[in-house]
Amino acid sequence: MNLSSIVAPELIFRVANALAAVAWLALAASLWSPRQAPRLRLFAGRAVPLAFAVVYAMLFASHGMGGGGFDSLAAVQRLLAVPALLTAGWLHYLAFDLFVGAWIAEQAGVLALPPWLVLPVLALTFLFGPAGLLAFVLLRRASQRGRAPRPAHA
Repeated sequence: MNLSSIVAPELIFRVANALAAVAWLALAASLWSPRQAPRLRLFAGRAVPLAFAVVYAMLFASHGMGGGGFDSLAAVQRLLAVPALLTAGWLHYLAFDLFVGAWIAEQAGVLALPPWLVLPVLALTFLFGPAGLLAFVLLRRASQRGRAPRPAHA
């Protein structure tokens, strides 16, 4: 059964964007709510990305590679020319950016970084994933200068 014949890719896109926005707000709230932070990060960084992963897998299962692939830029362009697979690609971004955002929020809590410093990094991760990750790594490094070495965390 073809998922996109039941639900239009545009609707999947809109619902996923709305859910991602709620998840990012939950991550932001987790910075100011230490008691609720584990639940908020579980929702935003695990449950929502896993839901996106299920829909992603269903879209690829029902459409295959759509005449495209990953071995050249032209093949990726053919792959993303199929609306359902373009939607799957968007879900890929949403899921991984949220997962990274939850890791950032968790690490910020471990390091006791002020929420006002972390919130812009989460916003950057939301908008430009890898740039937000880079910003957090730099922030973490700057915050650890002068502190005793900490055990490495993944």
